[in-house]
Amino acid sequence: MAAIFLTVSKYILIVLMAVYTFQCFSVFKYSDEKERDGIYIRQDAAMSLIYLLSFLILYVQTGDTLLLKFYALTQLILWALILLYRFMYPEASKLLVNNMCLLMSIGFVILSRLNFSKAKKQFIVAMVSIAMAVVIPYIFKKFKRLRRFYLFLAGAGIAALLTVLLFSSSVNGSKLSLTIGGMSFQASEFVKIIFVFAMAGMLTCMDEKYRIPASAATAAVHVLLLVASKDLGGAVIFFMVYVIMLFIATGKLSYFIAGLAGAAVSSVLGYMLFSHVRVRVTAFRDPLANIDGSGYQIVQSLFAIGTGGFAGMGLTQGAPNKIPVVEADFIFAAICEEFGTLFGICLLLVCISCFIMFMNIAMRFKDMFYKLVAVGLAVTYGFQVFLTVGGVTKFIPLTGVTLPLVSYGSNSIMVSLIMFSVIQGLYISVRSANRTG
Repeated sequence: MAAIFLTVSKYILIVLMAVYTFQCFSVFKYSDEKERDGIYIRQDAAMSLIYLLSFLILYVQTGDTLLLKFYALTQLILWALILLYRFMYPEASKLLVNNMCLLMSIGFVILSRLNFSKAKKQFIVAMVSIAMAVVIPYIFKKFKRLRRFYLFLAGAGIAALLTVLLFSSSVNGSKLSLTIGGMSFQASEFVKIIFVFAMAGMLTCMDEKYRIPASAATAAVHVLLLVASKDLGGAVIFFMVYVIMLFIATGKLSYFIAGLAGAAVSSVLGYMLFSHVRVRVTAFRDPLANIDGSGYQIVQSLFAIGTGGFAGMGLTQGAPNKIPVVEADFIFAAICEEFGTLFGICLLLVCISCFIMFMNIAMRFKDMFYKLVAVGLAVTYGFQVFLTVGGVTKFIPLTGVTLPLVSYGSNSIMVSLIMFSVIQGLYISVRSANRTG
């Protein structure tokens, strides 16, 4: 009986995920949030059933009642978050709230399957982060002078990255985080948001003749500090965010093309200067030839995705723990192995719908500062998803970045929740302005 339940349930999960994903894009047929209420109800139902069924499978396979208690607590918190946004911020984007909760719920499920202690830690950090992030839209409504602090934000970002470079310990050749009071802080994660606000301020508030050289120099310092710390994944994200923000601010295609050319030249220089970049490129080009060394992770990732096929092995039926650092860098491969490639594609489409909504919000702004902030956050989010999924599927070399809201990582989930809340604050402010105007 249990075998039948496990077999049938994996197909039900795919159908539910497909239903949820279809609703993500149905939203864009309507311009008003009230017209989308039926869509959001269907999403909430599909999301709740996915979460319930996933934990029932885990319980049937393990018999661990702690999993059921964890499910009940996390489900209540996710429902409470949805309701809290409904009452506190009726003008918020319900699509982003639902997507945020869905991505976190899938993260809790796969982490509970891989390492239950890490799932509990992730939940605790998420709770603290939600408490912080839920007030951000309110702050945006009350505080209208963020653009004036662009120099302070730029300096703070540089100081944080410099502190990591000078005082952090090297792990696997990279300096990524500082440990304070037993807690690890990855500065580049938090600086992502600061950087976006700083660049938006410099590109809109400075004297016109200084905007481009000053912002380019500031962005270059951020990127070079990340390169010096050997956080090349972060450096790529910062670089692309600035290039696209510059293009939006100026409307000059030549700047965008020059940025892409600069990225190509920088990639070649990075390959020549850093041995670990050469190792990753070699593993990317022919991982099977280096299966006992640098190619092991990507080979195991591809095996996992291939083994799962379209429908997946079934939750707990695969072997995702064979992939090193699977909870962080290779979470997408673990999901595809056990939930199936179709489920993984739907998950990726949900992320894409978040990116589209971010850009949709950016397009609503006439104020260039807020337009650039929304674009910058959209590119930060979208490019991070691209780097993560591209790396584990061997579309691009590995960069070691996490899948926002899904992968294990206290800094990652905290910053992702803050980023979604900032976007909500922007969305609420522009809707309020349009209504009063």
